[in-house]
Amino acid sequence: MNESLVIGRAVPRAQAAILDTRRKLQLALGGLWLLDGILQFQPSMFTAAFPHMLAGTSAGNPAFVARPAGWSAALITHHLVVLNASFAAIQVALGLGIAWRPTVRLALAASVLWSLAVWFLGEGLGGVLAGPASLADGAPGAVILYALLAVLLWPAREERPSRFIAGRAVGEKTALALWTVLWASMAFFALEPSYRTPSGLSDEIKEMAAGQPAWVTWPVTHLASLLAGQGLLTACLLAAACAVTALGRWLTTRIAQATIVLSFVLAAFGWLAQGLGGLFTGGSTDPSSGPLLVLLALAYWPAATTRTTAATETGGA
Repeated sequence: MNESLVIGRAVPRAQAAILDTRRKLQLALGGLWLLDGILQFQPSMFTAAFPHMLAGTSAGNPAFVARPAGWSAALITHHLVVLNASFAAIQVALGLGIAWRPTVRLALAASVLWSLAVWFLGEGLGGVLAGPASLADGAPGAVILYALLAVLLWPAREERPSRFIAGRAVGEKTALALWTVLWASMAFFALEPSYRTPSGLSDEIKEMAAGQPAWVTWPVTHLASLLAGQGLLTACLLAAACAVTALGRWLTTRIAQATIVLSFVLAAFGWLAQGLGGLFTGGSTDPSSGPLLVLLALAYWPAATTRTTAATETGGA
């Protein structure tokens, strides 16, 4: 037969494959939320180090960001165990909710709200208003990528024609605009004054090796050594690569594919520069932006144009 059965209705195999692709991306997003929840349950998150880390995000931010962030850190300090356990449970629930088809829409919507709250109260808007934003820290903030992915992977009841998965819920032009804004912002951050100094980026990367196991420390420190004294050149190359990535997805299919491959390379470079998000230090709350950028790029990979109906979307992707 030339058809597959999806939610009790026959649809073409190509269409079913596209639905499966988005579902896989949703499950990957859910897996990252589960990982975040597990990391939040680490013993160090139940110590004063956690609210102290959150309080540090207020430094350099304008008052409308710094005051709520400071209030949040103080509240967590006074109710540390209960609130941190609640935060971890929420993130685990988001991951499980995305993985279970009947609750995928509710969980994705909740993840957007949670991400925005954490980005504002816990990350100080990723430091984008606090002066030089740090690419080594995942600017513009890993958590905002969770919200972006939830929107782009939303299982719309009637999808719009698009050449890639990310455009089926919000429309192709809107999805491309979001892609451009994200990568253009990273191009801007790459040219921050601190990165144009001979050892600016190199020093930041070297700091990411602290507290890591040897198999992480070795490539991170070697990357830092490789870039030592090449700050301006590295910043310009990074900015140029991010700018090409921001614009290349608008062009022909072949150029779009090359752009996505470039984004994979940039995501891998960024994740290594971030010390793999500090996952093995015992004090990380998320894997940082690298894996999220890869997941985002996969959602923009060129695919066949189709249109689905409400019947194929009942109960999830």
